[in-house]
Amino acid sequence: MSPPFVHNGPPTILKTNSILGANGHKTQTCQRRQITRRGGGDDEGSNEERTEETPRNRERENTACGQTPPASAVKFVSVEQLMHTAKGVSNMTLAHEIMVNQAFQVKPAAPPEGSLEQRLKEVMHKAFWDTLEEQLKEDPPSYKHAIKLLAEIKEILLSLFLPNHGRLRARIEEVLDLPLIQQQAENGALDISKLSQFVTGMMGSLCAPCRDEDINKLKEITDIVPLFKAIFSVLDMMKYDMANFALSSIRPHLMQQSVEYERGKFQEFLEKQPNALDYTEKWLEDTVKHLREAEQDGSSAASSNPPSLLPVNVHNQAYLRLLRWDHASDAFPETVLMDQARFQEMQQKADQLVLLSSVLLIVYTTTGEAISGLPGLMEILKTAINVMIADMHKPSFSAEEALATIGEKMCVELSQCLSQHGYSPFSADRKSILKGQISAIVQPDNTVRKLMESRVQTYLLASLESSQQKTPVHLPGGLAPVSKEMKELAVQFSCLVNFNKLVFSPFYQKILANILTPSTET
Repeated sequence: MSPPFVHNGPPTILKTNSILGANGHKTQTCQRRQITRRGGGDDEGSNEERTEETPRNRERENTACGQTPPASAVKFVSVEQLMHTAKGVSNMTLAHEIMVNQAFQVKPAAPPEGSLEQRLKEVMHKAFWDTLEEQLKEDPPSYKHAIKLLAEIKEILLSLFLPNHGRLRARIEEVLDLPLIQQQAENGALDISKLSQFVTGMMGSLCAPCRDEDINKLKEITDIVPLFKAIFSVLDMMKYDMANFALSSIRPHLMQQSVEYERGKFQEFLEKQPNALDYTEKWLEDTVKHLREAEQDGSSAASSNPPSLLPVNVHNQAYLRLLRWDHASDAFPETVLMDQARFQEMQQKADQLVLLSSVLLIVYTTTGEAISGLPGLMEILKTAINVMIADMHKPSFSAEEALATIGEKMCVELSQCLSQHGYSPFSADRKSILKGQISAIVQPDNTVRKLMESRVQTYLLASLESSQQKTPVHLPGGLAPVSKEMKELAVQFSCLVNFNKLVFSPFYQKILANILTPSTET
C-alpha cells in the first residue's frame, strides 16, 4: 500500500476545485432563490424548498434585504438538472478565479488542525512508515513497500517532465526499471540507498530554484525511511510548483476562451433560471434613475437621452456604484456576484484612502508652507495614520476615538518636525484647531471628507474610461500623497470591470436597450 498522502499522475488544473478561492474569498450575501423540486409521489416529498448554492442565483434570506424583484412563474427543475447546473457554475467560478486573480495558485488542501480527518491521516501515515521500517529491518530485508514507493516516485517524476526532457525521461526509465528492481530485490542485490540518491539528484534537476534548499536537506538524510518521507514531501511541493508554472504560462492565452466559456455557462444557467438577472436589471435601472435625477435641471426641453445616459456611461457609473454598495441590505447583481468579495475589498480600500487623504489635506492646509517641502514627513504621517485606521471596517472600530488619537499624534509629529527645522513652535491654538478639524471628519457631510470622496470616485471613473480609450488619467488635487495607492486600486478596479464587461456584454446590452428606450405608452 502506498502512503496516503501521495498524489498520482501529473498536476492538472482540473484538480484544483477543492482549493478554489486560495486567497480566502467567500461571497458574502443575503441572496437566496427558492427551487421547487418534483417529489417522488409521497406526501412529504412532493414539493420541497431547496436552497440553490450557486453564486449566480440566490435570493435574499429575509425581508430586511428589501426590494424583491417581480415574481416569476415557478419553474420545476429535476435533481439531475440542478446537479448539472451546479457543476457548470462551479467550473465557471474556477475559470473566473484564474482569470481575475493574478495571485491565484494551486495549493494543497490540509485538513483542519485537530480534526478527525487529520488524526486519521496521521495514524495511517505512521502505520505505513512503521511497516516499511520493519520490512527493511528483516533479515534478509523485504522491499515490498519500498518498490511500491519507487514506482510512485517514478510516476511523479515522469509527470513533471516537459516535452523537451527526452534524455532525462529515458534516464528515469533506465534506472527505475521496476521489473529489474524487483529481480534485484529477489536476488538480494538491490541497493536502495543508491536508487534514493539517484531520485534526489533527479529532483534537483527538475525542481524550481525555490526548492534548492529542500533538495540540499534531502542529501543530508542517510536513513532510508526518513529519506523516503522527505522525498514525498518535496515531490508534493514540486507538483504544485509545476501546476502553478503551467497556470502562469497559459493565463495570457486563456482570455478569449475564458470569456466565451463563462458566457456560455451563464447562458445555460439563465435558460434553467429565467429570473437569474433580476438583480442585475435592478442595478442598471437604479443607476439610470440616479443619473436622470442628477441631470434634472428643470428644463422641459431636456433630451430624453442625454450624453451621460449613453449605455457605456451608464455601465461605468453602475460599476462605480458597486464601490459604495450597502452589502448588508442590498442584493448584489448576479453578473458580478462571484466578485462581490473583491468589490468589497476595493470599497474598503477606497474608504481608507478617503480618510487618509482627508487627514493629510487638513494637516497641510492648517500647518501651512512650513512643512510643505520637508523630506520624509509625508511618509511618517501616512504611516502613523494608516496604523490607526487599519481596522476601520471592523465592528469594534470607533471612528471618533481613532480620529481623536490621530489628531493628538499629528500634533506631536508636527511639533517635533517644526522644532527640528527651526520653525516657530506649534501653538496651543493651532493644535486645537487641527484636532477639531480632524475629529470633524467623522461626520458624513464633512466638507473635506465629501470633497476627497468625490475626487477618489472621479479618478476611478476616469481610470475606467481611460482603460477603454488608452488615455492618461490626471490625478485630482489632494490625492498626490496617496497617488501610488490610488493607481493600484484603479488598475485592480479597471481590470475586474473590463473582464466582466467582456463576459456579460450581450446581457447588459439587452437590458440597457430596454431601460434606455423611451416608452411608447401614452
